[in-house]
Amino acid sequence: MPRRPVWLFDLDNTLHNASHQVFGALNVAMSDYIVRHVGVDAAEADRLRALYWRRYGATLLGLVRHHGVEAAHFLRETHGLPDLDTHTHAHDRAALKRLRGRKILLTNAPEAYARRVLALLGLQRCFERVIAFEQMTMFGQLRPKPDARMFRHLLGRLQLRPRDCVLVEDTLIHQKSARGVGMRTVWMQRWLRGASHGPEAHLGLRRRPAYVDRRISRLAALLR
Repeated sequence: MPRRPVWLFDLDNTLHNASHQVFGALNVAMSDYIVRHVGVDAAEADRLRALYWRRYGATLLGLVRHHGVEAAHFLRETHGLPDLDTHTHAHDRAALKRLRGRKILLTNAPEAYARRVLALLGLQRCFERVIAFEQMTMFGQLRPKPDARMFRHLLGRLQLRPRDCVLVEDTLIHQKSARGVGMRTVWMQRWLRGASHGPEAHLGLRRRPAYVDRRISRLAALLR
């Protein structure tokens, strides 16, 4: 590890348990949006939501590409989540604050939602910056994780060396892309039952792919 590493933290299922309630509410909101704005029935909306998530890493990319959906409108309409405060709880907050090095939030969630979650967790002062879905663009095109071009562009923009950066994530396909550009990788498994999607979706949690440096179940493990 470098003397002063740069930690790139994911948000959902890395800093808090999004699987418990938040992801379910988001899935409902996204499917409802597709029904209203794409003009399909509920079953087709669920199919499109899952298809685009698997194919592009984000449902919104498929909706923008194939249905002309406006990204800002989709994010605003689907991430309101009025009950978010009752489903968001702090996780290893003290350990995160003690972790040496720079800390950046890198999430495929929209910025307003990400900052709201950080405030609910009491972690907004832990991160020097928040890089959310809207900021992951190149030449006017959205390029969220796991797009390797975005990782390279981001490192250049922030004047960071890949070997100094550590991506802490629950999603393996994002880690595989990060390792491909030279970053180190940590797989957060606390709220997972298995890899969610991508080339390692069949793997259980006991097996560590070659592109993952460490598996952890608590942020406190990073202190060691």
